[in-house]
Formats: sequence, C-alpha cells, structure tokens
Amino acid sequence: MVAPTPNSDAVEKYKQDEDVQLMLRFCDGDRAAFDKLVERNLSNVCGLVYRFLGNQSQVDDIAQEAFLRVLKNAHRYKPEAKFSTWLYRIVANLCFNVIRSRKTAKQISIHSAGSEDSKFDLPDETQQNPDAGLVGDERSKRVSEAVAKLPENQRLAIILNKYEDKSYAEIAEILDTTTMAVKSLLSRARVTLREQLEGYFKND
Repeated sequence: MVAPTPNSDAVEKYKQDEDVQLMLRFCDGDRAAFDKLVERNLSNVCGLVYRFLGNQSQVDDIAQEAFLRVLKNAHRYKPEAKFSTWLYRIVANLCFNVIRSRKTAKQISIHSAGSEDSKFDLPDETQQNPDAGLVGDERSKRVSEAVAKLPENQRLAIILNKYEDKSYAEIAEILDTTTMAVKSLLSRARVTLREQLEGYFKND
C-alpha cells in the first residue's frame, strides 16, 4: 500500500512538533526515529493508561500494543495534528476495548464484579508516574475515586484536560467527536465531581 502524501500545510503547521518530524522520518525508513518516539512518549502513555484504567498490571501490555499499532499504521499516518494526539487516540481505543471486555466478563460471571473497577489510585511520579506524593493522600484518593466513577468518555476527557493539558480540539480528535461535545463532557464531569466532593472538602 502506498503511503499517503502528507499535506504540506499540515507539515508546516506542526513542524515544531519534534514527534511529528520523528514519525515522518520513520515513515521514510529511519528505524532509529521510531525508537526515539517510544523513548519520548512511553511514560506519558503509561501514565494515561494507569489513570484511566486504574490497573497497573495492564499498563505495559496496552502501551506495547499502542506502539505496535503505530508501527502497523505508519503507512497511513498524516501529520494533521500533534503526534501525541494521534497516539492518544490509539491508546484511548485500546482502553475502551479493555473496559468493554471487563463489562462482558462481569455479565458472564457476576461473582467477578466488584472491587477492581471501583478503585482508581493515581500513580506515583517517583515510579515513573506523574503524581509524586499523592498515593496514600486522603484528599487525592477521594478525588481519584470520584474521577473513576465518571462515565468513560467524561473520565478520559477530564484526564486529558487536567493531566495531559490537551486542548478541546485535541481531546475532540482523540475521542472522535466535536469540540462542543468535549465542552459538554467536561462540564458534566466537573458538575458531577463537585457534587461528589462538596461534602468532603467542605468538612476538610
């Protein structure tokens, strides 16, 4: 299959994104550029997966699968956004697949339903995760547990906005929706979080 010709305007727009340039070099046959991409993005991917799923045991597998998909789909890559936006969309789809599998498993065996999905501990930055000092802290634990109870799209939107500093447009592309829909997701998520945490922080 012939690789698509990248739009010159898009390349110009995102030429300041080093990851885009690395990906284009990889598409041109530079294998070392892919290794550099992994090196630059692996910790962020692992952090996103951990925050979204709350399960450390699945982080490595999903991260590995995400970069394998980058390899397999390199011939279709177009630099029409930041590389991280494209990568996070792959990661998001993999995470949604895991959630669907969990729901299916629970339907098959109600005895397996329970504790693991209800927990959402933020990762420790000292262990290559971005939230040093928060694990075990009661306040952050309450916040993360509240985030874990959000519907999946709202949860991912909040994580991308709060922790990954993604714009509405970038989140929209990652979730394959519109910026207005993203604003709505974030608004509903914040209202829900405020309602869930109001009593706790009022008494804090």
